[in-house]
Amino acid sequence: MSDVINDAPHHDAVLDTSGLYCPEPIMLMHNKVRDMASGDILKVIATDPATTRDVPKFCQFLGHELVSQASDTEQYYYFIRLA
Repeated sequence: MSDVINDAPHHDAVLDTSGLYCPEPIMLMHNKVRDMASGDILKVIATDPATTRDVPKFCQFLGHELVSQASDTEQYYYFIRLA
């Protein structure tokens, strides 16, 4: 986990969806990005393995850039630059 923290890109906001399962993380992401500006970077923390599929599709569908993603034994981390 230390590599994830040390190598993390700059981010403007954090959304922690730990403990939530599909579709809740994506629903919360939709709500969060509405409050952010184009070019901002959102850090998403998740525990649901389905996010490895859902977050890239979310980005592709809405035109956001998935800057990076990483995981450790308990969590998944996503850094998304908003379109």
